[in-house]
Amino acid sequence: MRLNRETAAQLPTHVQRPGYDPAAQDCGIVHFGIGAFHRAHQAAYTDAAMRLGDRDWRITGVSLRSADVAQQLNPQDGLYTLVERSSDAVAMRLMGSVAGVIVAPEAPDDVISAIARPQTHIVSFTVTEKGYIRRADGTLDTEHPAVAADMKGEGAPRTIYGFVAAGLARREAAGLPGLTLLSCDNLADNGRQLAMLMRGYLQAADPALADWFDAQCRCPGTMIDRIVPAMTAEDRAWVAGQIGLTDEGAIITERFTQWVIEDDFAGPRPRWEAVGAQLVADVQPYEAAKLRMLNGAHSALAYLGLDAGHEFVHQAVADPAIRPVIEAIMRDEAAATLDPAGGIDTAAYADELLERFANSALQHRLMQIAMDGSQKIPQRWLEPLAISQAAGRSSPATLQALAAWVRHVRGDVRAVDDPQAERLAALWRSAGQDGIVDALFGAQGVFAATWIAAAADKAQLQAALAR
Repeated sequence: MRLNRETAAQLPTHVQRPGYDPAAQDCGIVHFGIGAFHRAHQAAYTDAAMRLGDRDWRITGVSLRSADVAQQLNPQDGLYTLVERSSDAVAMRLMGSVAGVIVAPEAPDDVISAIARPQTHIVSFTVTEKGYIRRADGTLDTEHPAVAADMKGEGAPRTIYGFVAAGLARREAAGLPGLTLLSCDNLADNGRQLAMLMRGYLQAADPALADWFDAQCRCPGTMIDRIVPAMTAEDRAWVAGQIGLTDEGAIITERFTQWVIEDDFAGPRPRWEAVGAQLVADVQPYEAAKLRMLNGAHSALAYLGLDAGHEFVHQAVADPAIRPVIEAIMRDEAAATLDPAGGIDTAAYADELLERFANSALQHRLMQIAMDGSQKIPQRWLEPLAISQAAGRSSPATLQALAAWVRHVRGDVRAVDDPQAERLAALWRSAGQDGIVDALFGAQGVFAATWIAAAADKAQLQAALAR
């Protein structure tokens, strides 16, 4: 039988129950991008806050394209199992914080109405870096077909900006207060980035609403950290064997979780700080450490590990040819770019990350991490490369990983899942191996806005490609 409100009573005793009646709680959050990461992270913190007594903070999920998550969760009344698994322990929780999922192309007005409800106070996002539809310089790509269509009001909205703008317009017309827009994506300075992008959209599409947005809404910065592998059919079968029910929405993750949030909200919010979140004045030190040390090392493991024939993170980090590169990236090169005043113990953080990467109970696929590299490497590698270059420091380990990414996007060894895949493959064909480094990282290169390689860096990249 399928997990749902009625069958949940049959779950075995080792599955923790919510302790509140999900059906009796209203929704206070609309979330765009309700994939596995959100359900293992923000939805888990929200569920934990409701277990402590917070009320009416259930989440209305929104899928901008695929109906997959709606098909997983809606027949289950939004319920799913969260499994925290390490090499020596397993914990299972029945999650009640998600009310359901709207597939935006199928019911666009339902999305707008959810944002405009008086009971909604927060709109949050895990749409990945590419979901923000930015140009190389970080500004909104107003020439993107979906953005351009939304700005002109051509049909139903298609982007986060179009949906949020429509919802905000209804709120303003109804005399309702503004919202907190909460980015939970791995963007550097994600709160200010979201505010800038949203403001840019509104100034072009509805200048009066842009002024209301500035006065009424807030976009706090966040840093989020939890390793959440993509679920497989084998994973779901294992969960079914553990709980005695079919759960198409189940998530398996690690026990570690961290959420740092800038304390700048437009209105009410759950007591996330009571269940482990950190509310701080400045997220930047935590964010920089996570992007450069954890995410930077993850990307390096992905491309170097795939080159070496590995499938999973724990295999790649155990490879004696790869681990020293990962340690050098974290301990020497990335750590050196962080502000010591931030108070991060980088040596202890690196130790903790290596232990997490080695967790073989999580089957974290390298191909999952390798997705969308063109959107990730600027903040994970290129920004720290630019900082080190300005300080006169070399970064050979980061360059070794960068060369593996350059090889990866050539596209002739394995499939490349990246919004720039066709462009980068075409660049390889036109520039060739002798010219690709300059085409990417030269003064006129694709990534010149973030980092321009010095002659010595180009030589190291070329030598790595030649090998």
